[in-house]
Amino acid sequence: MTFNLKTLLALCSTLALAPAAAFADTITVAVAANFSAPMQKIASGFEAATGHKLELSVGSTGRFYAQIRNGAPFDVLLAADTSTPEKLVNDGLALAQSRHTYAIGTLVLYSQNAGLVDNQGEVLKNGGFSKIALADPKLAPYGKAALETLEALGLATTLQPKFVFGESIGQTWQFVATENAALGFVAGSQVASLGNTTIGSRWVVPQHLYTPLRQDVVILNRAKDSQAAHALINWLRGADALGIIESYGYSIDTTKRP
Repeated sequence: MTFNLKTLLALCSTLALAPAAAFADTITVAVAANFSAPMQKIASGFEAATGHKLELSVGSTGRFYAQIRNGAPFDVLLAADTSTPEKLVNDGLALAQSRHTYAIGTLVLYSQNAGLVDNQGEVLKNGGFSKIALADPKLAPYGKAALETLEALGLATTLQPKFVFGESIGQTWQFVATENAALGFVAGSQVASLGNTTIGSRWVVPQHLYTPLRQDVVILNRAKDSQAAHALINWLRGADALGIIESYGYSIDTTKRP
């Protein structure tokens, strides 16, 4: 059998690409709702660079914990807190060495009404609204942070009759975006995703009013030998991912990286 030069070059190209294709993998990633938008961008870059594929599932951190305990087939968890990944490690369901803080979130009081929320949060004391949305504190760390804020301000009991709970910060955002609630505590990343700072009104909640929203990622045991899972953990530490994360208003704590 003879080959011309064009055929040989084509064969060499095919063989060169074969190892990458052979090692490409698909993993399922559970993503805290506040991190949905940046993770979609991160996933796009990761897939293009590595050949691996990510199947993203977005929801509340508390719900993901219950699902993982019941055998849900997730490979990686990007949580909205540090305690859930820590519990999974202690439960023997996740790899301790893979865990690190990938972002530090910001809590924002937001309204679609441009004149409702002032830049000091005084609207909470005035109470001139019928409903205020927050994520369920039992399921969502951003909801817990919202409740801590109201408790610190001495307003939790007063405003409790006006609470509307979202299962996740994603659902909470929908309540506010559709004006089913006049205002609500949402993630800074959700407000940043609007792009146009003239939309609505907001108060960036001072971080001394709530426990810092440190968000950890961890590989679950079922993916302990997955090249894609470990590659994703490393990718989240890289310049491309960090640039996206910071563009959505998150802080980065490099001192806590492994």
